Amino acid sequence: MPASRVSGPSVAFDRVSKRYPGAVAVDDISVEIAGGSFVALVGASGSGKSTLLKMVNRLIEPSAGGIRIGDADVAAGDAHLLRRRIGYVFQNIGLFPHMNVGENIAIGLRLTGGKDRAGRVADLLDLVDLPRDFAGRMPDALSGGQRQRVGVARALALEPGLMLMDEPFGALDPVTRDQLGIAIRALHDRLGLTTIMVTHDMAEALILADRVLVMAGGRIVADATPQALLAGEGGAEADALVAVPREQARRLREIGGGG
Repeated sequence: MPASRVSGPSVAFDRVSKRYPGAVAVDDISVEIAGGSFVALVGASGSGKSTLLKMVNRLIEPSAGGIRIGDADVAAGDAHLLRRRIGYVFQNIGLFPHMNVGENIAIGLRLTGGKDRAGRVADLLDLVDLPRDFAGRMPDALSGGQRQRVGVARALALEPGLMLMDEPFGALDPVTRDQLGIAIRALHDRLGLTTIMVTHDMAEALILADRVLVMAGGRIVADATPQALLAGEGGAEADALVAVPREQARRLREIGGGG
């Protein structure tokens, strides 16, 4: 695996909406995400963040508007071919239980006729800090954090420039969640990816992302750096989310006698 490469592609939303009977999930969003950036989409349940993310790889089709990855309209070609160019990691991991770890990682390589799959799997296991002999293990023999690392390896198998992550750490214990978040950020930097991550955890967003988009009611209500959000520059909805980790930190200081 290369240590670094040219930054991943930009992603642009142009007046994107998603409407369902009696409900609007995403409401007329226009925003551009720079290539090589790590962006977190944050908001309460039902705010539209996962819907917006899934429209990038066409797991959900927009009702209106368009999305571009680099200069290419995502609607211009076959959805299956589009998804092969995009890494996708989600909370439930989705490993095939009847396939071993190596087979799970290599499934995209097999579908595209990739050569030296065993060597590629070994390199990917190295990349996500798992022993190479894990290739022969079955998913149910792994911990939750190990399975999620396998999911990341699988998402990186076809060398995507764009990584989409939908609550990737939500099912993990706090220690594993923190460790994997650090590992994902390191991989983002090492590989020059563009990463868009959905999370409900504002502390996670502030720690990992370069830029945070706060969603409410299907709209982006704040677009700022973590530093700006911590300084109270994101508006009321963002301040309410930032207040949670800030209050937790205050209570921990009190418990520790720090005042």
